[in-house]
Amino acid sequence: MKALKRKYIETDVLIIGGGTAGCGAAIALARRAPRLRVVALEKANLRRSGCLAAGVNALNAHINPGRTVQDYLEYVRRDAEKIVRDDLILSMAERFNAITEELERMGLVFLKDDEGRYVARGKRNLKINGENIKTILENEVRKGPSTVVLNHVNATDLLKDKSGAIVGAVGFSVNFEEAFIVSAKAVLVATGGAAGLYRPNNPGFSRHKMWYSPFNTGAGYAMGIRAGAEMTSLEMRFVAQRIKDTIAPTGTIALGVGAKEINSQGEFYASKYGLSTNARAYGAANENYEGRGPCRLKTTGISHETEEDLYRAYLNMAPAQTLKWIESNEPPSKSDVEIEGTEPYIVGGHTGSGYWIDAGRRTTLKGLYAAGDVAGGAPKKFVTGALAEGQIAAESILADLNDIDDASSDTIERLAEPFVDSYERKLNRDESKWLFPLELEEAMQKIMDNYAGGISASYRYNEARLDVAEERIRVVERLVKSLRAYDMDDLLQVYELTDRLTVCRALIAHLRERRETRWPGFGVRSDYPNVDEKFELFVNSRLVDGKIQMIRRELTGKETVRER
Repeated sequence: MKALKRKYIETDVLIIGGGTAGCGAAIALARRAPRLRVVALEKANLRRSGCLAAGVNALNAHINPGRTVQDYLEYVRRDAEKIVRDDLILSMAERFNAITEELERMGLVFLKDDEGRYVARGKRNLKINGENIKTILENEVRKGPSTVVLNHVNATDLLKDKSGAIVGAVGFSVNFEEAFIVSAKAVLVATGGAAGLYRPNNPGFSRHKMWYSPFNTGAGYAMGIRAGAEMTSLEMRFVAQRIKDTIAPTGTIALGVGAKEINSQGEFYASKYGLSTNARAYGAANENYEGRGPCRLKTTGISHETEEDLYRAYLNMAPAQTLKWIESNEPPSKSDVEIEGTEPYIVGGHTGSGYWIDAGRRTTLKGLYAAGDVAGGAPKKFVTGALAEGQIAAESILADLNDIDDASSDTIERLAEPFVDSYERKLNRDESKWLFPLELEEAMQKIMDNYAGGISASYRYNEARLDVAEERIRVVERLVKSLRAYDMDDLLQVYELTDRLTVCRALIAHLRERRETRWPGFGVRSDYPNVDEKFELFVNSRLVDGKIQMIRRELTGKETVRER
């Protein structure tokens, strides 16, 4: 059996995931406690990883002049059909503007008017030149005198001691035959959400041309689920309305140009459905479902100057769209822009999916914190919200550290060894095995697409279909256990698939538990097609003895149960 080199690391704080929230936490910890040992584990390279890797052209969460933090809460409440945590939204929103100013001090370029004020894009957004926003954050993280960034290390599991506290994590290098065993007083999960659960718009070679980062595989959710953390609102999936084929954002056109949605008959249909994020997604999906597609954003007739602005805006974040306009000789001024819905994602930065947390971003497991896309209950985080949650989690960690004891090295080694043994077993391929991760990934995506409300099912599902989905996902899970890896990259693919399947099973349980259709743009439960007041609550879950137990929690605006 191939042996991996063990690398033991002891730190005060372990941050898993070097995206927006992870960077925010690392920066805050270094500034408030420069001598505190902080280790950030990043599967890719922190400089260009996560949702901000390619840049962004706007900050979508800001309290613009004339508006208040309470206004932002009401906006999020309406958009999420009331299923939000008021305390989490308010604690983020009150930091938006200070974080915006801090980003500018770090070097992010903002568009400003003649009087030096930020240029707004819509009611809550600001225009930026954000191609280099991630490199700016990485530079700031690197300034931490006691911060260590470990790139190309994939964390797979949390280490939980006999008291139930999280005392570290285990993972492996994606490039070298090394296992990493990290002991920490506090662990912050700040990975991305889950893409790739469903079959995407674009097949084959272009399958990763999707809205959400294809490298966010739900690892942060999965390791929490397996450790027994309470999760919330996974059924609040996110379906993005995007430009067809390139899957480029539509908000730049809808907000920046004021373009409205039209169907194939030239009708402006949005008024029939509403203007919330979920209603816009449902409008396009339902128009297509009822035979009035394709749907488009009406851009014909825009000025040359506006068109040039669009070209520049997309070069900042989705250059394929600008190239398509130019290469096809179908500029937006002469051809309306076709739109389509993506496959569903689980992403707590846009919806409420993720860990059940308190106002300090503590999870239900002692020593474990969550921020960003994996933190539940607080939709509409975007960049500034993720940075805010990183800061809040950092402050909670600093407040809690004195009450957390160090785990012994013997304990950490003992807890980690079964996971490292599993890596080593998978790295010894039996040549008679014929299954590969990609084949099982495609099987998983087809099951979820057909039976759990994917694109081919027009985002519709029912009890019977969910039963089939659960049964077949379990079959794929059993097959994954027989997978073997030739090298560390193969091993990474095996574990990414394992994480996705863990999230799939929890998601199916959540979809089954919510017996109503509250967010039709994100999914229609055909056997319960209407909103039911009985489900004006949080649908939560925990994995107990291998089974997912469902929990319903009242809309109190704050966390009601805390395991310590």
